[in-house]
Amino acid sequence: MKLHIFNPEHDIALAFNLSNFTAPHAGRKMRHDLGYLPALWADGGYVLVENVDDARKAYSRLMHRSYDRFVDKGMLAGLDIDSVSPWGWDLALRSFLKRYGVGAVPSVDEIAEIRELSHRKYAVMLLRELEMDGTTGLSFMTDQIDAVRQAVEDYGRIVVKAPWSSSGRGVRFFDGDINENQESWVRNVISLQQNVVVERYCNKVKDFGMEFESDGEGRVSYLGLSLFDTKNGAYTGNILASESEKIEMISRYISVDRLDAVKEKICSCLGPLYKGRYKGALGVDLMIVRGDGCAGFLLNPCVEINLRRTMGHVALELSRQCLSGSVMRIDFSDGTYRLHVSTPCRNQ
Repeated sequence: MKLHIFNPEHDIALAFNLSNFTAPHAGRKMRHDLGYLPALWADGGYVLVENVDDARKAYSRLMHRSYDRFVDKGMLAGLDIDSVSPWGWDLALRSFLKRYGVGAVPSVDEIAEIRELSHRKYAVMLLRELEMDGTTGLSFMTDQIDAVRQAVEDYGRIVVKAPWSSSGRGVRFFDGDINENQESWVRNVISLQQNVVVERYCNKVKDFGMEFESDGEGRVSYLGLSLFDTKNGAYTGNILASESEKIEMISRYISVDRLDAVKEKICSCLGPLYKGRYKGALGVDLMIVRGDGCAGFLLNPCVEINLRRTMGHVALELSRQCLSGSVMRIDFSDGTYRLHVSTPCRNQ
């Protein structure tokens, strides 16, 4: 039987790269409140949650049906688990599962490979491969503070990112100059993670994503578009719609042919990269940006590569089961993470 796990602190755990890692409060809270999410695609497998009763109630509220294979950590040793499908693999999750009697985990070397492939340098590399007509973007790696200063001087506004970090964390926006605190942050990231990613700031119109699956044998398959919103760099929600409806929304800015070309290029570039190295879900974040002068809208075809499952995958699954035109939102206004869908999901 397969064990499914929602571990949203995964990106931070990768950055720290420790077997004994305590997630920040927000990550632990999200894991507790939304741990039931893998039941959407678990197909009868076990789903690890913090509290079984809470997970049953939350899943029932969302989907209007029950799921009877939620388990907590105290139950793991007594289960026959032959494979594990987490949100993302990291040393902390591997250590946790082994501690509670689950042997079906990757080796330390395999986790190191996943961490290496999660480095933002691969997003830089993919962006260069995707720089076709209509693309905007500048992105490079550096371990020199002087290169960051030069980028600010050349472009005025830039974005600097740590090689490993979670959404909204490890990202700084520099505008016209670098102050002492910003320079200290850059130096600290370079000291801890050896380099930083520097990007030219883009006049964003809309974020969106493309979701994929790697079979680990050289093939990456496209699953669908993810139309999502962010606030201060943090995810806030997705539109649930058919693929044709989502394409129509994006085609108001970018041609369908352009989208298809990017999708096919991503699959052809990442398939060989992940062959024998990564099997599982992944997502690529893209951005519609406003062009200079009369250039209209342009496409930044690779803002991030998320080598893990994403909320876009959740939205794709809910789009299959919920009414078209729904909106999925993550709400934290009352101190509890809640997933809301604007129209009821259909019973299957």
